[in-house]
Amino acid sequence: MSVIMKIYKWKYLFLGVIAALTLGFYLPGEDEADNRKDKVILNLVYNVLNTSHFAPQEINNEFSEKVFDHFIESLDYSKRFLLKEDVKKLSIYRQKLDEEIKNSELEFFEEAYKLYETRFAQAEQYYREILAEPFDFTQDESFETDESKTDFASDNEELKDRWRKYLKNRVLVRIEDKMDAQEKAQEKADTAVTLKEFAVIEQEAREKELEMHEEWFNTLRDFDRIDWIGTYMNSITVVYDPHTQYFPPERQEDFEISMSGQLEGIGAQLQQKGDYVTISKIITGSACWKQGDLEVGDKILKVAQEGESKDEALDVVGMSVRKVVKYIRGPKDTEVTLTVEKLDGSRMVIPIVRDVVELEATFARSAVLGEGDNKVGYIKLPKFYVDFYNNSNRDCAEDVKKEIAKLKEENVNGIILDLRNNGGGSLQGVIDIVGLFIEEGPVVQVKAPGRSPQVLKDEDKGVYYDGPLVVMVNQFSASASEIFAAAIQDYNRGLIIGSKSTFGKGTVQNILDMDRAVNFTYNDVKPLGALKLTIQKYYRINGGTPQLRGVNPDIVLPDNYAYIEFGEKEQEYALPYDEIGSAKYQTWEKGIGKYDLAINNSRQRVSTNDKFKLIDEYAQWLKSEQENSLVSLNYDQYREEEQEARERSDYFKGMRQSEEEITVASNQADMEMWNANEDKQKERDQWFKSIRNDLYLSEALAVTQDLK
Repeated sequence: MSVIMKIYKWKYLFLGVIAALTLGFYLPGEDEADNRKDKVILNLVYNVLNTSHFAPQEINNEFSEKVFDHFIESLDYSKRFLLKEDVKKLSIYRQKLDEEIKNSELEFFEEAYKLYETRFAQAEQYYREILAEPFDFTQDESFETDESKTDFASDNEELKDRWRKYLKNRVLVRIEDKMDAQEKAQEKADTAVTLKEFAVIEQEAREKELEMHEEWFNTLRDFDRIDWIGTYMNSITVVYDPHTQYFPPERQEDFEISMSGQLEGIGAQLQQKGDYVTISKIITGSACWKQGDLEVGDKILKVAQEGESKDEALDVVGMSVRKVVKYIRGPKDTEVTLTVEKLDGSRMVIPIVRDVVELEATFARSAVLGEGDNKVGYIKLPKFYVDFYNNSNRDCAEDVKKEIAKLKEENVNGIILDLRNNGGGSLQGVIDIVGLFIEEGPVVQVKAPGRSPQVLKDEDKGVYYDGPLVVMVNQFSASASEIFAAAIQDYNRGLIIGSKSTFGKGTVQNILDMDRAVNFTYNDVKPLGALKLTIQKYYRINGGTPQLRGVNPDIVLPDNYAYIEFGEKEQEYALPYDEIGSAKYQTWEKGIGKYDLAINNSRQRVSTNDKFKLIDEYAQWLKSEQENSLVSLNYDQYREEEQEARERSDYFKGMRQSEEEITVASNQADMEMWNANEDKQKERDQWFKSIRNDLYLSEALAVTQDLK
C-alpha cells in the first residue's frame, strides 16, 4: 500500500543512508563471534530507525516496556506456552531494553528464547497426552476463543487445562463438520458417504488433530534462530509504526507472500493471524479473482490437491504462512481446493484452478453503462502502476487517458472511476491522472522529517475531461487511491462514493538492503536481511493527512465493516493524524450546483433499498458475532448454535447483488481486442458478469446520471 516515488529520488535517499551507516556507526567487534551477526543486525536496525525514520523515538523506559510487551505477545499470543511466573521472571528486563538496544545487547532475547524452548517441549507433551483419550462432550463447559481476553496461566495445571479446552474445541469443530455432512448425505440418499458412529468420528477427529499438531510443532521447530531474532527486531520496529519492518535474510516471503506475477498459484496475498493464515488481498486478474468466492478476511482451514477427497484435505490451522503457501502453490491448470471460514463464521469449500496472474487485468479498462441518453463511462483502475524500466511501456495515467478518449467517442454523460480495492502505487501516476480532470494546480503535499512540505503539482493547464465525475472507493482503497480521492474532493471536481472511510494510510516507505549498509569488514556475517522504513508522510492540499482518518466519501454506502474498526486506525502504533498548511488551489465550479441534489437523491434511494438495509443488518450481526467469543464445548449446544449460524448466513446470501441488471457494453474501440479470441471473450464476459449485478456500482451509476 505504499506510494512509489520517482526511482531516482529513492536511489539518492538510499545511498545517503548507506554512506552514513558505513562510515559513522559503531558496530560490534570481532571478539563477539557467537552473537556477532545478531548484534550487527540490532545495531543497524537501531541506528537506521533513529536517523532515517519519519518519526524517531526516544529510547527510554517507556519505549522499553512497549518492546517487552510486544515481544512477549509475539512469543505467545495464545497464552498456551508461558506461565505468569515466566513473564514475571522476564519482567526484570521490562525497563532495561532501551539500554540493551543502544548497546547492541541481546541478554533479554537469549533468556526469553531459552525459556520458550523449555515451555515448547512441555506443550508438546500436553497435546499428545490430551489427544490420547476421548473427550466428554456432555459436560457444560466453554472455551474463550479471543486470546486477548485471557491472562497467562498461574501454574502447569491451569496451563494443561487450557490446552485441554483448546483441543476439545478443535475436535468438536471437526466432529460437527462431519456429522453435518452425514446428515446432508442422508437427506440426499447419497450412498457414496459412509455413515459412522459418533465415537468413531470422535476418535478420527482426535487423530487428525494430533496429526495437525505434530505438523504445527514441526513447523515451529523448523524456525531458525534468525527467525526469532526477526521477531524481536520487529518488536522494536513496530513501536515506530506498523509499516516499518525487519525482514530476516531469505525470509521476506514469510512476511509478504504474494502469489502473483510469474508465480503459478491462486493469486492471493496471505498473512498470519494467530493460528490462522488469512486472505489479506485478492490479486486482480488472478485465478481466485476469476473464481470469485474467496474474499479478504477468509481464514484458510484446509487445503486439498487435485484428485484428493474432502476427507484427505490437509488441515492447515496452526501452520505458518510459509507452509500453507507451499501447499497452495502448484503448476498452472491444476486444481487446489480451499476450505475457508468466512467472516460470519460460515464455511465454504472453494475449488480454484491455478494460473499465472494475468497482468493485463491489472491495467485500466473501461466499459459503457446504461443506454441512450443515460450512457455513463466506467473505468476500473486496479492500481496506480508505472513501468520505471520501460519493459512494457504501460503507465496508469496514459492508459486512463486512452480509456477516457474511448468513452468520449461513445458520448457518455459522465464517468465513474472505480478505485475499490486499489491499494496504491505510483505517486506521479496519481498527479497525472488528477491532471486529466482539473486545469492545473497542487495535487498532494509530501513531508519528510525536518523539512518543509513539498507541494507536488499538475503542471498541465489543459482539462482532458470536464464532465461529471464519480469516484468509487472502499476500506481497501489506500495510499495513492486516497491521494486521488482527496484531491478530487478538495477541488470539488466530483463526488466520492463508498465505505464510511478509506484505509487511512498516509505514509511512504523505502527498503534498505542491510548488506549494502555495512562495509567489507562484515562480509562474514552477511546476509543480514532488509529493513522497510517509513520515511515520509503525505497530506491533502487542504492540509490534512489521510493517515488514520482516510478519505470520507460524500456519499456513504452500507458495507460489511461499517461497525468494525478497520484499516490503519486498527494498528496499535500507527502514526497520528496531523495537519499542515493548505496549498493554494482554485476549486472547480462547473456542475457543482447538482452535487447536493445527487447526494440527497442517493440518500433517499439507499434508505429505501432492501439490499442496503440487509447489508447494514449483516454488518451489525457481524459485529455482534465478533464480540461473542465464548463457545460451548457441549456437543448438543454447540451443534444448535452452528445450525443457527448457518441459517443466519443463508439469510444474507445475495445481499450485494442489485435487483435490476446494469446494461453493460464494450467501447467500439475495444471490440477488436475483445473479439480477438475465445479467451478474451471469456475474460470480457466474466468482467461484465461481475458488473451487471454490482449493487454499489448500480448506485454510483444513478448518482452519475443525476449529475448530467
